[in-house]
Amino acid sequence: MMDWTDRHCRTFHRQLSRRALLYTEMVTAPALVRGGATHLLDFGSQEHPVALQLGGSEPGELARAARMGADHGYDEINLNVGCPSDRVQSGRFGAVLMREPELVAECCAGMIAAQPLPVTVKCRIGVDDQRPDDVLPDFLSKIRAAGVRRVTIHARMAWLQGLSPKENRDVPPLDYDLVHRMKAEFPDLHVSINGGITDLDQVETHLARGLDGVMIGRAAYHDPAMVLLEADQRIFGETGPAPTREEVVHAMLPYIDRHIAAGGKLGQVTRHMLGLFTGQPGARRWRRVLSEGASRPGADRELVLEALGEVTRAAA
Repeated sequence: MMDWTDRHCRTFHRQLSRRALLYTEMVTAPALVRGGATHLLDFGSQEHPVALQLGGSEPGELARAARMGADHGYDEINLNVGCPSDRVQSGRFGAVLMREPELVAECCAGMIAAQPLPVTVKCRIGVDDQRPDDVLPDFLSKIRAAGVRRVTIHARMAWLQGLSPKENRDVPPLDYDLVHRMKAEFPDLHVSINGGITDLDQVETHLARGLDGVMIGRAAYHDPAMVLLEADQRIFGETGPAPTREEVVHAMLPYIDRHIAAGGKLGQVTRHMLGLFTGQPGARRWRRVLSEGASRPGADRELVLEALGEVTRAAA
């Protein structure tokens, strides 16, 4: 979710669910440790609970980056061993590390020893010519021995040769049953599943079958209300009412005001809000008003209220 789940996106998603664990974009350990890019760690207190997702393959560097994340107040440190992008591969980050479970275990051990937060791993079921039934249990065994107790498994292979990152999200077939078998084989691990899950009905099905959690990425971005609006009630057992889409918009206005007052642009926030009314009357007008107007000089909360007015009129 690089270039997607920035702090503005996370603040918006937090208005829909108070309980869902949010993740940062992947931040590379070299950027933090060698590049001094500590601004990449910035987040707001309203985002909790929030996990810092790191990329890297040098144990000492990852340990230092994890410690920096803990010092900044994150709730979890996550090591990404699932991203298939070319630039990640060239830096020896992401899914290519599925071929080096011993190195991943060493990295995790160093990150755990360096700071007090839980260290979790997001992985694939395998890459390229690997056999998932063989490689995934071995991978999980090694990171468990290093001290990892929570893992999220994207239930697809990553085909690093021949497929683009976009194709790797859709083309390799899903193998949900393998992830469920891993939970049965490693009952002491907290196992979450990822990949192809688009709504809370599917979430509830996976949880009912015994998994501990579900991670949703692009579906939560493109149709956030479908995924997040009732998550606190249906998944976490909250008894209060879920917010309405309109209430979410109004909850974002003070944040928008502060962002613009600090020199930010409206579009930096509203680009993440375009999918809020997906499937609802007025959704197209909402998107059009924000898309066309947010980049104009002086655009502020009034444009958001104008877009909301279009939705209200369409629903009348």
